[in-house]
Amino acid sequence: MLRMALESGSRENKLVSLQSELVVVGGGMAGVCCAINAARSGIKVCLVQDRPVLGGCASSEIRVWILGATSHLGNNNRWSREGGIIDELLIENLYKNKEGNTVIFDTILLDKVKAEKNITLLLNTAVYDATKSSANKIKSVKAFCSQNGTEYSIEAPLFCDASGDGILSFMSGAPFVIGAESKNEFDEKMAPDEEQTELLGHTLFFYSKDVGKPVDFIPPEYAKNTKISEERLSRVNKGEDGIRLWWIEYGGTEDTIHGTEEIKWALWSVVYMIWDHIKNSGKFDGVENLSLEWVGTIPGKRESRRFIGHKMLTQKDIVEQKSQEDAISYGGWAIDLHPSGGVFSDESPCEQYHAKGIYQIPLGCFISQGIDNLFLAGRIISASHIAFGSTRVMATSAHGGQAIGAAAALCIKDNLLPQDLLAQPSLGKLQQELNEGGHFIPHIPLVPSSNIVSSAEISASSELSLTHIKSNGEFKPLIISAAQLLPFAANVKYTFAINVKAKCNTTLVSQLRISDKQENYTPNVTLAEKEIRLTEGEHKVTLDFDANLLDSHYAFVCLLKNENIEVEYSDERITGVVSVFNGTNKAVSNNGKQTVDKDLGVDEFEFWIPERRPGGKNLALEITPAIKDFSTANIINGYTRPWFSSNAWVADITDRTPTLVLKWSEEKEINSVIIHFDSDFDHPLESSLMGHPEKRIPFCVANYKVLKEDGTILHEVIGNYQTVNKITFEQPISIQKLILQFEKTEADVPVSVFSVLVS
Repeated sequence: MLRMALESGSRENKLVSLQSELVVVGGGMAGVCCAINAARSGIKVCLVQDRPVLGGCASSEIRVWILGATSHLGNNNRWSREGGIIDELLIENLYKNKEGNTVIFDTILLDKVKAEKNITLLLNTAVYDATKSSANKIKSVKAFCSQNGTEYSIEAPLFCDASGDGILSFMSGAPFVIGAESKNEFDEKMAPDEEQTELLGHTLFFYSKDVGKPVDFIPPEYAKNTKISEERLSRVNKGEDGIRLWWIEYGGTEDTIHGTEEIKWALWSVVYMIWDHIKNSGKFDGVENLSLEWVGTIPGKRESRRFIGHKMLTQKDIVEQKSQEDAISYGGWAIDLHPSGGVFSDESPCEQYHAKGIYQIPLGCFISQGIDNLFLAGRIISASHIAFGSTRVMATSAHGGQAIGAAAALCIKDNLLPQDLLAQPSLGKLQQELNEGGHFIPHIPLVPSSNIVSSAEISASSELSLTHIKSNGEFKPLIISAAQLLPFAANVKYTFAINVKAKCNTTLVSQLRISDKQENYTPNVTLAEKEIRLTEGEHKVTLDFDANLLDSHYAFVCLLKNENIEVEYSDERITGVVSVFNGTNKAVSNNGKQTVDKDLGVDEFEFWIPERRPGGKNLALEITPAIKDFSTANIINGYTRPWFSSNAWVADITDRTPTLVLKWSEEKEINSVIIHFDSDFDHPLESSLMGHPEKRIPFCVANYKVLKEDGTILHEVIGNYQTVNKITFEQPISIQKLILQFEKTEADVPVSVFSVLVS
């Protein structure tokens, strides 16, 4: 029994002092990926999160799905899903939680963080103070956990602010901005004529369910006088997917930091008013049994402070896809801006403009200007208000965060400050390390000399020679324009044959298209067109375009819309090969073409997008000469996804046990093998709500063995579903020949590998 007498002074909470090498403030997706990558890179990390779960806006507290460059498959960014740690988390979520339950996603994040022995995780712990050892350097932070009544003092040489509002950066005195710059400041045509203080607002979601019996609803008193426009109410359906109503947004005209509690009350009022409209307006059928299952208790924030770094990303960097020497990340979400009035505005809920492809994000945007040991991550990085409209989304934030985790580890190991990484050779070392982990940085491949496979003689049991994409006998009407996206070789004129059915006498119009930038997948340049007259019935037509590509890169074999024609499809799925359609995706302002009604500094172009599996079947084609883009040479070319070419070794589709053999001229001592598989980087893998048709990606090799020349099994994997497999041997192994033996488990999908790294 403990008895405490009255004390004349005040008592102090329990104080725990911690020493770390990196303190990460904020446990959203940027902070989680930063902490995991830093810990795996060998440094001690303290991850401080002011909520009871991890994930930020992706958690069960807020329930926004994670997205980035893939944009719900609604843009032209092929194979653009973010790699590295965020890919690992989303693939894990697919395998364990393909339905997208956010509560399960909470557990996946917690499992991954707790598995790292180098991470000290503090949940329900809010940072409230920072001490500095000098004007330009943070010494420690103080934090308080409301659940255990404990204060923490955490000291470290490096800090990363991934807190969303930038609480640590703010307290440490780092320079920041709030609001929109004028168009003259960074020559941004989408920016307002004059500086503005208005921001993007907060959103609050809700879930409902059918409980099998009538349920009444009486709105709370504080919500009864809330009014929004009929136009907004017309967007409401039965409410079963209230999580989709992202436009329940408010706060952009308020203080989105200090006024968040008041903004939350306003959003609660809107949610309950909308539910009252659904249940009691009489405008919806079949809602009697619907009940509110969940309403968010904290809003998802979009915008507050943005901190100034060594570089500032702007609209032109995104639209023009400018090269960044210090690139460590990339983005691809649209420039997505919302009216500051949110749900109470008469304007459209959002204005989205896409670039023609993905863009690089430089390291300089992640390093605070003025605070020498402070990294920035998440939505607070150094970007203009316009550029922020694209960089703010969670997968992009996570991708940048994990890059900072590796950067911090490199600083600790090499005794550097963050800004030292902006120069070579440290920058190249960081980029190389990120790429080895599957992170992917556009235009910056792995350096082959770092991989001893580059000096090996590489052979395989087979290589795909793409002479045809086999028919399954299924014909589909050409109700929208369709295309087969293929990796073309330079200076080769290909001929294609396809079976079609004509309902009547008509004309098939086909085109060979490319993008005006070889790395993009926006088919805005037509190299050749061919018209073929058809009579009623079935025909095999030949598409022999009088054109070829000057360089090797992707091209589109297009069949233009004609509802009187059906074309034949295939069940075969091949790495680096995909069908695309001039379709629409309203979720990301894709109406088939991006149109611009005034000079906003963005381009007009068509969207050619894949369908989600199980749709999205390839066109059944015969190809002459064969496309030979799938050789073993690809496993050492430095890229771990399609980019200009397939970049994959692909076995013949009939090869049941494909084998790669690596042979050196002399014996090598090896410690590890890293294999990069194909997890379909076109698939957005939204973390919640959307749901996915399978628990593992069919392209990804499930079963394989790593063997010595004498057949000794060094390592065997059964049931793999992850993109990157790193095999670390307990003791170095001496070999002259390494054999990788794979098992083909999907009937219509050949085995493929992007990269093998041996060290």
